Amino acid sequence: MSARDYDAILLDLDGTLLDESDCIHPRTLEALRAAAAQGVHVMVATGRSELATLPVLEQLNIPHPAVVFNGAGVWCPTAGRLIEERVLSERTLARAVRFGSEGGYMTVAMCAGVKYATAPRDELELRALKDMLGLVTVAPEALLDRRALRVTFFSQRHPTSDEFAAQIEAALDQPVYTTHFPLSCLPHHRDSRMLVVDIHPPCKGKAEALRWLAEEHSIPAERVVAVGDAGNDVPMIRAAGLGVAMGNAYPDALAVADRVIGANHTDAIGRLVEELFLGAPRASV
Repeated sequence: MSARDYDAILLDLDGTLLDESDCIHPRTLEALRAAAAQGVHVMVATGRSELATLPVLEQLNIPHPAVVFNGAGVWCPTAGRLIEERVLSERTLARAVRFGSEGGYMTVAMCAGVKYATAPRDELELRALKDMLGLVTVAPEALLDRRALRVTFFSQRHPTSDEFAAQIEAALDQPVYTTHFPLSCLPHHRDSRMLVVDIHPPCKGKAEALRWLAEEHSIPAERVVAVGDAGNDVPMIRAAGLGVAMGNAYPDALAVADRVIGANHTDAIGRLVEELFLGAPRASV
């Protein structure tokens, strides 16, 4: 049995591990690499696609698999492919495409290695797609018959993303895992008025990372630290042995966290890793 209290750390990316420039603080990077060298399992758990996650995994240079698409996929950097992949059923995908077409919502079907989007109709929708890698614009009917790990809808008409998500779930009437947020919570879209709803196949969200660690590495949830900042991090923060929220976290993440540390632009994660995994004394973070 390890002398330390925890054997793994799960890290959200946007608003957590990454600053506003998509960079990892040098102290944090050094601490994570040192922890990995001592046998700690350092695992990314993100809502990003595997394409958008790859640059961060290259920064980390730690060859552990990453949970992507909010739990719908697991990407292995050494194999260079998804080693787990949940896809939406044909019925769910068909209902999602119909909802988007009839409601006039820009819709994106996200698959391994490629994203298929309906054509943006104005500058606001065009800007919402600007950071998407592997994007192909298609007619709505071309979204059908895809192996979609996620379907994403964009709205500029709803007052809140909660209301938009509830409308979509009612229209689909299928078992799905849903996440939603104002696009403005992402660093590159601070001035956007768009609301985003992501529909995934049924899963435990980012808590799938805890299942993976238990099945593949015999690391139980109580020996895992999970760090995040937003609503889609709540499943892993709540299920982990130590749930940590960033100082810049949203209220739903703060409400379930066991501990709150500094903001994402600081070295707070580095200091946390030094304390929990490298034997440094606890500091105020």
